[in-house]
Amino acid sequence: MSNIGVNKVILLGNAGQNAEVKSTSAGKSVANFSIAINQPFRNKQDGNQRVEWVRCVAWDKLAQIAEKFVTKGTVVFVEGRLQTRKFEDREGGTKAVTEVVVASLRVLGGTKTSSHSDSNHDAAASSTTDAESEAVPF
Repeated sequence: MSNIGVNKVILLGNAGQNAEVKSTSAGKSVANFSIAINQPFRNKQDGNQRVEWVRCVAWDKLAQIAEKFVTKGTVVFVEGRLQTRKFEDREGGTKAVTEVVVASLRVLGGTKTSSHSDSNHDAAASSTTDAESEAVPF
């Protein structure tokens, strides 16, 4: 039996809010945002489409790019890994949160209500490339 595992997440959905960027005490940028992913089926009782919400966290250069381009409603493609971490809440209780640590981020377009010219800007970045100096290949 091998000890090798795979932890890879690929998501395509709409940003639930503008990316919230903060700096750590060490000076690293960190962006938090969520993605809403519509499921292809509807609830039989009320006809509503099921939506899955996924928390995402981006670091350093990806955090700076998320701050500029990840806004509520934009279509976002994310690749990364799943991570669960524990923290202490304000009341002193232990909480656990599962989130995707972003390794690659692509903003594919604007919201459904944005104008045609606004939705033509694409932003792509990966934690292994200098995204601000690369042109989008299409």
